[in-house]
Amino acid sequence: MGQGTPGGLNRQQPGDRKNDGDKKEKKFEPAAPPARVGRKQRKQKGSEAAARLPTVTPLTKCKLRLLKLERIKDYLLMEEEFVANQERLKPQEEKTEEDRSKVDDLRGSPMSVGNLEELIDENHAIVSSSVGPEYYVGILSFVDKDQLEPGCAILMHNKVLSVVGLLQDDVDPMVSVMKVEKAPLESYADIGGLDAQIQEIKEAVELPLTHPELYEDIGIKPPKGVILYGEPGTGKTLLAKAVANSTSATFLRVVGSELIQKYLGDGPKLVRELFRVADDLSPSIVFIDEIDAVGTKRYDAHSGGEREIQRTMLELLNQLDGFDSRGDVKVILATNKIESLDPALLRPGRIDRKIEFPLPDIKTRRRIFQIHTARMTLADDVNLEEFVMTKDEFSGADIKAICTEAGLLALRERRMKVTHPDFKKAKDKVMFKKKEGVPEGLYM
Repeated sequence: MGQGTPGGLNRQQPGDRKNDGDKKEKKFEPAAPPARVGRKQRKQKGSEAAARLPTVTPLTKCKLRLLKLERIKDYLLMEEEFVANQERLKPQEEKTEEDRSKVDDLRGSPMSVGNLEELIDENHAIVSSSVGPEYYVGILSFVDKDQLEPGCAILMHNKVLSVVGLLQDDVDPMVSVMKVEKAPLESYADIGGLDAQIQEIKEAVELPLTHPELYEDIGIKPPKGVILYGEPGTGKTLLAKAVANSTSATFLRVVGSELIQKYLGDGPKLVRELFRVADDLSPSIVFIDEIDAVGTKRYDAHSGGEREIQRTMLELLNQLDGFDSRGDVKVILATNKIESLDPALLRPGRIDRKIEFPLPDIKTRRRIFQIHTARMTLADDVNLEEFVMTKDEFSGADIKAICTEAGLLALRERRMKVTHPDFKKAKDKVMFKKKEGVPEGLYM
């Protein structure tokens, strides 16, 4: 019984079996889905579901993302616009680049300078150069046609001779360099003697420019020009420098040989340009040194060069006394050989005053020696009167050369003072060179 009791106790009832089966079924059930926050919403159907917008909670993270996307959108729109403009402007840029390359090729090649004779229409003209005939050529599109006028200086292509540019400054470069920008340092105080010559050139050149009313009151016309003539080294150019230093007028310095040009017509053209610039910059003074280079007497020339020189002189005569009034332009000529000049150049009306520069006398020599030795350190034994009273013919340039040579001799021996023997040696050396180094009586 006792053994049956446990068996009886362990015997399962029908209800107990059912509970055991339930436990076994729960054991094999799948895992439960994760818990949800809130209730599960039912799906809506129909038009209401389509029109309904989801609820968006504006968080900070979402705003930053929105701003980033908007920035990307703006960048993409800008890139799209840039690409569209590039596609639209690309043909125009290619054409502009091609035109620019053509212009650079034209401007990079050598160009010749010519004159515009006549404008035919907006795109064609007749041009000429100093080395050839006239040509009917085209005017390129990039040339400013408003500034083109007959007679102006232009740039032409070296092969087809078409007009590719315009010279803004129509002044001849050779004339522009003739203008004395910086006044010379020489003044009237640096000229020994020549008091009469200084007085005459002041009356003929400076006074008409500074006080023209004096000539109007007395009823005469001021002189148009003066000519300075005399032995070499007597101070003609030095006096012209002093005039340039003392006056405020524009000073144009020309050498007679500069008026002789290579091609036909260039010499007279240069003379016309010179006086035109002098008239534009008036009051002005034109100083032509060594005028005998172009102003010699006329004769039957047998070569083209001689005839061209004579044509240049004729143009100079016309400019000095022609139909055009010279006004406030004064002319100073200088020469060593006045006897070789053409009489038409020296007649009154063109050159009214002729100023001679003789060799210095004793008083003038003393003054010139004082000027050139004023800054020199002289020894006590120097006697300048010996050189002043000498019978040798000295010009002002010779006296300056003697003083310079004496200083060089003292410098060669490392002496700080110039002695009398230095002046003696310098005088002998200068006189020897003046006589072309040939001792007297060598070939007699």
